[in-house]
Amino acid sequence: MRFSKKTALALTAVALFASGCGKTPKDRLQGRWLGESIENVPEPHLAKAMGWVKGTAFEFTGSKVTVTIPAESPRTGSFRVTEANGDRVLLSFLRDEGGRDEAELQFVGEGQLRWKIGDGREIVLVKSVQN
Repeated sequence: MRFSKKTALALTAVALFASGCGKTPKDRLQGRWLGESIENVPEPHLAKAMGWVKGTAFEFTGSKVTVTIPAESPRTGSFRVTEANGDRVLLSFLRDEGGRDEAELQFVGEGQLRWKIGDGREIVLVKSVQN
């Protein structure tokens, strides 16, 4: 079976586009992520937990991240993806002042992250849309 030059070029372009169109986990993280909700928290603690979650944010810029947690000073440092499996990623945060933290995140579409914080609890973060 023979292909014309136009067909061969079109097939090559489709193959290149298909192989290069997927964003890396690092690319998908870029931007500001804001706490929206928390799952698997007992009802008596839900209001307090929701207040904490609403003040939580991650901001990824290049290889840097700023993590904002209520009642704490924002922490800035570098991050790297230590493992990626489909929509699940493990991150290592290296603080500027020293120390390292790890987090397990899962992408839900392009606009939502689930941060697994232990004991079956997950914080849902949504990507901020900046005008």
